[in-house]
Amino acid sequence: MAEFPFQIQATDGAARTGVLQTSRGDIRTPAFMPVGTVGTVKTLTTGQVKEAGADIILGNTYHLMLRPTPERLARLGGLHKFMGWSGPILTDSGGFQVMSLSKIRRINEEAVTFQSHIDGSRHVLSPERSVEIQADLIGSDIVMQLDECVSWPAEEARAAEAMRLSARWATRCKTAFGEREGQALFGIQQGSTIEALRKESSERLTDIGFDGYAIGGLAVGEGHAAMCEVLDYAPAMLPARRPRYLMGVGKPIDIVEAVARGVDMFDCVLPTRSGRHGQAWTWDGPITLKSARFAEDEAPLDPDSDCAASRDYSKAYLHHLVKAEEILGQVLLSWHNIAFYQAMMAQIRAAIAEGRFDAWRAAFKARQAK
Repeated sequence: MAEFPFQIQATDGAARTGVLQTSRGDIRTPAFMPVGTVGTVKTLTTGQVKEAGADIILGNTYHLMLRPTPERLARLGGLHKFMGWSGPILTDSGGFQVMSLSKIRRINEEAVTFQSHIDGSRHVLSPERSVEIQADLIGSDIVMQLDECVSWPAEEARAAEAMRLSARWATRCKTAFGEREGQALFGIQQGSTIEALRKESSERLTDIGFDGYAIGGLAVGEGHAAMCEVLDYAPAMLPARRPRYLMGVGKPIDIVEAVARGVDMFDCVLPTRSGRHGQAWTWDGPITLKSARFAEDEAPLDPDSDCAASRDYSKAYLHHLVKAEEILGQVLLSWHNIAFYQAMMAQIRAAIAEGRFDAWRAAFKARQAK
């Protein structure tokens, strides 16, 4: 397995900042990965995403296997070429969407069989097929193992069953992945909110050996407090010298609290989803531009931002676009939100490097709580 070098450059408590080096460019950590579900970060060009400060984006195996299909992507040169993104791409395994979106699904030791939520067509996703789709056909830089994620709350027996199946699938993914140049494979810790199961999962994954480790099975309904309780112990169970990735999280305050507990990588659809629904994330918390109080507000969202969407348009104009249901409103707010998340990550990295993360975290939380 060709490991991507991960250099931890500074720590502040459990928080750490560093660089994950890939053949397509460096990923500065802690990192937020914009989600490009079907080969696009919704409403944005790849140039806008790069300009906003993103080093890496995420693609979705489930959606891409249904359309345009991984075989077509391979014929067209892979996802990087297809969507015009030259930086690293991480793809999830498809397991979560199979569990949450497919019309009918059946899972056994061998694979998951499911019907497409689009047209009802039948598909089989095994650990080996997931790796093949991600690594060989999509051309992902970071490949995720296939796992089974259970919703919350989960009975301990059910959570244990899913975790152990995920661990067995992790072994199969590692075998299928083999030795590859320029690509990495991450394992996924499972176990719901049960500490003993998380520990067992971590031990199993560490024994197998991966380039990085994800924390799965959170942001599935457990809430902020329960998530933080799991993160009080879950990251430290994983190898300290490899990147730790918290899947599907999340709100800015969730990210900050996870960083404080030793997490390095994040992804979430929230910035662009919020933007498409008229919500902007700011240093003082989220605001809804549809509100009448912005109808004549001539101030921009962030006059100090490097992002044109944040700096060059008034809240009054954005309010008008949202009220008029103009597509430009969705574009500008999504662009602003991605840029805000990247600016937040840059401030986090700087605060850790300078040994003042606790003070930055306290000030950020106070402003977000206004």
